[in-house]
Amino acid sequence: MLGATAVSVLLTQSAGYVKNPAPIWVSSLFVVICAAPLAVRRRWPQAVAIVVSSAFALGHIFAVPEALFANISLFIAMYTVGAWGRHRMRATIVRVVIVIGMFIWLFTALVASAADPTSLANLTRSSAISPIVAIGLLQIVTTLLYFGSAFYFGDRAWAAARERRALVDRTAERSAERELNAHRALTLERVRIARDLHDIVAHHVSVMGVQAGAARLVMETDPAGATHSLRSIESSARTAVAELHRMLTILRDDEHPGIDSATTRGIDQISSLAADARAAGVPLRSRTVGVQRTVPPTVEVTLYRIAQESITNTLKHAGPGAEIDLRLRYLDDAVELEIGDSGSANISYAGGAGLGQRGMRERVDAVGGTIHIGPRARGGYLVRARIPTGELD
Repeated sequence: MLGATAVSVLLTQSAGYVKNPAPIWVSSLFVVICAAPLAVRRRWPQAVAIVVSSAFALGHIFAVPEALFANISLFIAMYTVGAWGRHRMRATIVRVVIVIGMFIWLFTALVASAADPTSLANLTRSSAISPIVAIGLLQIVTTLLYFGSAFYFGDRAWAAARERRALVDRTAERSAERELNAHRALTLERVRIARDLHDIVAHHVSVMGVQAGAARLVMETDPAGATHSLRSIESSARTAVAELHRMLTILRDDEHPGIDSATTRGIDQISSLAADARAAGVPLRSRTVGVQRTVPPTVEVTLYRIAQESITNTLKHAGPGAEIDLRLRYLDDAVELEIGDSGSANISYAGGAGLGQRGMRERVDAVGGTIHIGPRARGGYLVRARIPTGELD
């Protein structure tokens, strides 16, 4: 812009378009002040606009022979204030002040031209509109379009830049959210697998341990009873292996990655848990209250796993001679499972890592239910879970 403005000044002065042009040093100073500040217009847009507009006005006052690239420099400076001004209120005020100053200077020049008789000598008087009025209107419309365009396109550039930045930020936030959700999903899947492994292994191993102890005690006095216990151990082992195989198979199934490995377990299979406990020599009373009905699969799986873990804890911790009382209640809007035992009140069920009780609480929370786990006042331990059968909010 500096080189183009300098060439334009030289050509315009050589063509003689301006009478009594400014001295060469004034024109050179005008070229520098009008074009050089554009190099730093993005860092200091308001200051550059003020300097360039002042140089533009002074150039016309001192009759610098240039009317093309000075206008382009001023347009760029005004546009930059709108596009790069970080303080929007300040940017608006600076541009409004420059526009008002330019209009004041324009009206002053028009009034001076109208008052000068020599400036009207060559104008025709036969037109319907006064030449002075026509010139003034043309100057005003041109100035409005000039500054209005710089104002509008500068603001649009700022708004577009903000939109692009907001889009980049939203894309980054969504990418981070996707990564976080993937990490959460992986963590939840690990917890689910750990829960299922704990439920399967702990239950069957506990049953096998009790039955192996019973077989050892009666091996010499009651061979038939020992054989029955060994067969129960074999059955429990086969069941455990089958459940583990089913779970691992579904985990490797890429077509159905979201299927729960325990969806084949439900309320109907609680009776098999009771039968295993009875086979292990634990007295168990089972009762169903209310009208049995179909409940969501997730509720069925949760009730089955709670029953499995509760019976396992009784086998492991309640001590010899403990009895189990299992009640399944069908309420209007929920299903309640209650499993209590008559084990020793001095025995704590949380002597291990507490993963079983934590797993029960996590399962019940996941389906919007409530659970109570703790010792009973009259001795023993009680697990009571209440799970709604309607849709969660």
